[in-house]
Amino acid sequence: MSRTYGRSLGWLVLLLLPWACKPRPAQPLAEDWVSGTIHISCDESFKPVIDQQVAVYEGLYPAAHIIVHYKPEAECLRDFGVDSIRLVIATRGFTEGERRYMADSLNLAPQKMTVAHDLIAVIVNPAARDTFFSMAEIRGLLTGKSKENLIPVFDGVRATSTVRFMLDTVLKGGSFGKTVAAAQSSQGVIDYVSRNPDAVGFIGFSWIGNADDSSQRAALRKVRTAYVESTDSAGAYVSPSQYFIYTKSYPMVRDLVYVLKERTNGLAHGFADFLSTMQGQLIFRRAYLMPVILPNYVRDARLQDTINK
Repeated sequence: MSRTYGRSLGWLVLLLLPWACKPRPAQPLAEDWVSGTIHISCDESFKPVIDQQVAVYEGLYPAAHIIVHYKPEAECLRDFGVDSIRLVIATRGFTEGERRYMADSLNLAPQKMTVAHDLIAVIVNPAARDTFFSMAEIRGLLTGKSKENLIPVFDGVRATSTVRFMLDTVLKGGSFGKTVAAAQSSQGVIDYVSRNPDAVGFIGFSWIGNADDSSQRAALRKVRTAYVESTDSAGAYVSPSQYFIYTKSYPMVRDLVYVLKERTNGLAHGFADFLSTMQGQLIFRRAYLMPVILPNYVRDARLQDTINK
């Protein structure tokens, strides 16, 4: 090697050293089942339990960021056609027409799965005179034909899953009467009923069913859950509970369904899968919904009277 060539190579190494030592900008992590950021759409009536699911998932996988947009169900279903929404959680999956639309317009093959069962609870003011309702009385109340001066209250008068269930399943395609009132949200239903002794609210069980949750205990100090006519015992009434979802004795039970609409095998796949795993199913159970995939058991128990001993 000539002296001139060696000197030039030395200068080149010195010039490159500062660049080599300079910290390079961090490269974004490639999205997978446990990392990345996604936007999902969820029926607002499931907010408490889905908040828990997201908190646990992000706690397990700190690189995962799930941004949930809580909306009335009709808006969630419109998100079937929104490319940026990777997962939709509602009370129903897609129709065949909606599947074809997603396949043609978004170039993806959507998937759906029912992961839990929920119920619609009836709540009343603590000062309410009546806490027992037959389904005939509920239909009369909704259509404005009830002799009682009561105000039925929903989380909106259209577009929500609770409204759709009552119109389609309870009224069999009928319509509401003029006395139906609308709150802005599920929390709004609780607040309205707590202030009005004549109000009867209809709300997803996820909002008031978990007595282990401090915010729901606070809600249950402001309102009471009513008893509804049983589906399997004439003259019997049942309270909203996980057990009566399981036995199908409660008359207003609905599904919690996810629709996965992600082209790649990314974070939406991971979170959707989590909802059906043991951990996700236990979160549904501990929120007092009924998990679908986790085996459920009923055990007989005997209460021992220790007061009089």
